[in-house]
Amino acid sequence: MGFVFSKSMNDNLKAQQEFMLMNSRLQLERQLLMQNQMRERQTAMQIAWTREFLKYFGTFFGLTTVGLTAGAIKKKNPGFILPIVPLSFIFAYQYDMGYGTMLQRIKGEAENILDTQSTLLEMPKGPLTYEDLEKIRRSQSKFFIEK
Repeated sequence: MGFVFSKSMNDNLKAQQEFMLMNSRLQLERQLLMQNQMRERQTAMQIAWTREFLKYFGTFFGLTTVGLTAGAIKKKNPGFILPIVPLSFIFAYQYDMGYGTMLQRIKGEAENILDTQSTLLEMPKGPLTYEDLEKIRRSQSKFFIEK
C-alpha cells in the first residue's frame, strides 16, 4: 500500500517539477521579449527625436548659411562663412543619425567589438557576485545583526 502511495507522490512531484521548469522557461522568454520590445521602443524614440531635432536644426542651418553668405558678400569678408563649416558637420551628423546608415554602422562596430575585442567589455574586478553584494549590503546596512 505504501509503495503505491509513494509512486503516486513521485509521479506528482515529477509532474510538478516539469511544470515549474516549463513555467520558468515561459517566464524567461516573456522577460526577454519584453526587454527587446523596450529596447526597440527606446531606439525608435531616439531616432524620432533625432529626426525632429534635424527639422529645427536644418532650418537654423539654412537661415544661418544664407545670412552668413549674404554678410560675406556684402562686407566682402570671407571670414563670415567660417561658422558654416562646423555647423555643416553637426548637420551631417544629425542627418546621418536620423536618415542615414549610422545606426547600421554602429551596430556593425558593436558586433565587431563583441566578436574580436571582448576583453574590453570585462568588468573591473571581474563580474559582480552575490557574495560581493552581500558584503556591500552588510557594510552599508544600519539594521544588520550578525547571527
